[in-house]
Amino acid sequence: MADEPTGIVAADSGIVDTGTGTHVPEEHELPEVLRNNMDLFLRLLRTVLEEYDASLVGQFDTLLEYANEATGEEYSEYGLDYGDADPEHAGFEKAVQLIDDISLENATLLARAFAAYFHLANLSEENYRVDVLRSREHDVPIHAATDPINEMTGAYKRIFEEVGPAKAKELLNKLEFHPVFTAHPTEARRKAVEGKIRRIAGLLAERPTLGGSDLAENERMMLNEIDALFRTSPIAVRKPTPVEEADTIIDIFDNTLFTTVPKVYRRFDDWMLGEEAGKVEPACPAFFHPGSWIGSDRDGNPNVTAKVSRQVARKFSDHVIGALRDATFEVGRNLTLESKETQPSDELRTLWSHQREMSERLTDKASVISRKEPHRAVMLVIADRLQATIDRDADLMYPSCERFIEDLKIVQRSLAQAGAKRSAYGPLQTLIWQAQTFGFHMVEMEFRQHSVVHARAVADIREHGLHGERGELQPMTREVLDTFRAMGAIQRRYGQKAARRYIISFTKSAQNVRDVFELNRLSFTHAEDAPTIDVIPLFEQLEDLQHCVSVLNDMLRIPEVQARLKETGRKMEVMLGYSDSSKDAGPTTSIFALHEAEANIVAWAEENDIDLTLFHGRGGAVGRGGGPANRAVLAQPRGSVNCRFKLTEQGEVIFARYGNPILAIRHIESVASATLLQSSPSVEKMNTDMTAKYADMAAKLNEASHNRFLQLLGTEDFAPWFSIVTPLTEVGLLPIGSRPAKRGLGAKSLDDLRTIPWVFSWAQARINLAAWYGLGTACEEFGDLQTLRQAYQEWPLFSTFIDNIEMSIAKTDERIAKLYLALGDRDDLRDMVIDEMELTRKWVLRIVGDDWPLQHRHVLGQAIRIRSPYVNALSVMQVRALNSVRRRDAKNELSESQTADFIYLILCTVSGVAAGLQNTG
Repeated sequence: MADEPTGIVAADSGIVDTGTGTHVPEEHELPEVLRNNMDLFLRLLRTVLEEYDASLVGQFDTLLEYANEATGEEYSEYGLDYGDADPEHAGFEKAVQLIDDISLENATLLARAFAAYFHLANLSEENYRVDVLRSREHDVPIHAATDPINEMTGAYKRIFEEVGPAKAKELLNKLEFHPVFTAHPTEARRKAVEGKIRRIAGLLAERPTLGGSDLAENERMMLNEIDALFRTSPIAVRKPTPVEEADTIIDIFDNTLFTTVPKVYRRFDDWMLGEEAGKVEPACPAFFHPGSWIGSDRDGNPNVTAKVSRQVARKFSDHVIGALRDATFEVGRNLTLESKETQPSDELRTLWSHQREMSERLTDKASVISRKEPHRAVMLVIADRLQATIDRDADLMYPSCERFIEDLKIVQRSLAQAGAKRSAYGPLQTLIWQAQTFGFHMVEMEFRQHSVVHARAVADIREHGLHGERGELQPMTREVLDTFRAMGAIQRRYGQKAARRYIISFTKSAQNVRDVFELNRLSFTHAEDAPTIDVIPLFEQLEDLQHCVSVLNDMLRIPEVQARLKETGRKMEVMLGYSDSSKDAGPTTSIFALHEAEANIVAWAEENDIDLTLFHGRGGAVGRGGGPANRAVLAQPRGSVNCRFKLTEQGEVIFARYGNPILAIRHIESVASATLLQSSPSVEKMNTDMTAKYADMAAKLNEASHNRFLQLLGTEDFAPWFSIVTPLTEVGLLPIGSRPAKRGLGAKSLDDLRTIPWVFSWAQARINLAAWYGLGTACEEFGDLQTLRQAYQEWPLFSTFIDNIEMSIAKTDERIAKLYLALGDRDDLRDMVIDEMELTRKWVLRIVGDDWPLQHRHVLGQAIRIRSPYVNALSVMQVRALNSVRRRDAKNELSESQTADFIYLILCTVSGVAAGLQNTG
């Protein structure tokens, strides 16, 4: 989250309060448990700072005192009594002056201290959300008609009532939630820091059950971790390699997904089947199917090669098969059911015979362990075969995950037939769900490359010949061909699901699709060796979104597309990019253009009998289409979800949504419920009717906001000015991902700048321009507040959009923004930005009926205000460091080592502000 006021400093005691002692009309204090945990962490952090250097904690307290005064000054402008507010803004000025007077070394230490606090505050909020969910769950009766905590149950009940049992079951069986984890560098927290945060989280979770010496020991261990957190550099020594980036997914898989996803299925079964749950075949399908771009997205990332893709695929596969092996052994080890009471089926006996023929060594070993326990013996051999699959033992390995699942179901049917139904549909069903969810691949790798790269490769081959008889092929061409060979190798080894999707960035025409099929064919001497690929067009820029149906029509004429449609039952994926459309056309135009493109693609799919899946390329930040995923699903046009929701997940969003098991369950259930509910007639009708009702309003807002946005970007020398007034260059130096900030196709302007640094840089400057610019002018020109308010109440798309912008506005700070904008020495551009910020804030608050940002979202709004002084202090530190290093660099006043020290300070503040704002890109 992120950025606005917080509490007061008790200067005489030196203890910094969280700020809940202030008095704001209609303000709600933070819940007690959250407030207490934030106070605990602040106290422990001050202890660590005092032990490090007593003078440092004094500067920490004084800076917070001034920052709190500045917060009071800011909120006094809303007419609020928020602590001691100085109308002359003396607190803000004192904070700036103090930062200017602090030595570079101490400024760096303070930046690290603030960054550490944000990680601890984030933990406090996560812990609070978990406690709330557990508390609500505790109050739900076992046999409730619906589970208010499990949104899937409510969604299914509503669909059941609207369409009847047969159709409801059909929609449930079609359900699919497909998050695709990307390697986009939006997680500014390094891995070494992440490990400490996990350990502190565990200690915090233990505290409510402890007392006496146990509680004291818990606090001592917390101090150890917080001390190490402060002393650990928040900036990694180097960027991770793509193979190392795969650990992001493996960490989430180990810590949550592998055990958590089956719990989601089981929770729905418990409600759906009642007392029969765990004794009969499951009702919930394995609908969670994760994907990944890590190690396979080569669009602008020269570090991702065919060799890397093979390595990452092997890493994923070995790890998930190892997890399945351990789980299979554990389930088998506990199947100590003797054959006399639980007779094996003929089918199980046949499986055992096949196992004996395959390996007497394995069956003899299992027999010794499991005399008279045939189900156990079979399971132990199955576990050993999984190890053989990792070892690539051709005689014993499973050829596919489907064969592994078949064996498990033989055991399941045998147990059920023998009356051991709880054994059949208990832990064994959990194992089957895990195999169905993750396969032998863990994640479905998706390959992506820019359309220009394909066109150049085709042209190169046509000029020089496939084998370079008339000259050498370009290195990029050889790499493109090797990529398809890598896909083929991965499919042969791990199954077709492991690597069958190929995404074309910046799809402009059907020729871009033809190029990919041609390159896939040319990569192999024998056609039968070519992998099966589903080519997915990615429409990103405004013009591409507007002409996407024409491209799709031309795609249908491609023979390979027709053949693939026949093989898949006319299934097709189309990807929409939120990021580039927002960067190129502005956030308001982007949201309406995407909505219109979706509706047009759905109509096209219906006309052509296409079973459509829309893939949403959403980032974590609002400027990249971010926001609550469940609300985004419910706001989609009729028929666009089709019981399948696929989107990109990246950076801090991955950790926030999947890092904690309880929150992961909540997120998956929430998105799944929205995905189901979006297909209900009532939701489809509402979205269709409201889109038509407010079409005229949307068109007017779109035109005015688009013109305003283009006016800003079209102002002379805007691009160099942007790089001066934000830490764009420094953001590019952060070692947080293997991918460069530019695509590498001749980037010399904003056109080739990736959207992540565009959004990240504006967020760091406390402006968040990428999320809202142009909306204020559009609303001012439209002028009809009543219609805007009515649309906010009735149209899910518009209400979600406005709520996201209000949250983004809450994380801006005009005073800090002006400090950044002053770096550019362009009054005209500065005034355009500040005027639009003020106008957008005014209209958004009027539309939602708030007096100040997030007034009606009590916990979130207060949490953001609590953080504000900490974020503000870091932001001022960053902008003053930028000003100093750039001014002194221009005068040649800094040595190389001094410049490096300033850059390190700036990077520490970037990492800290990112942790405080909790959205980077």
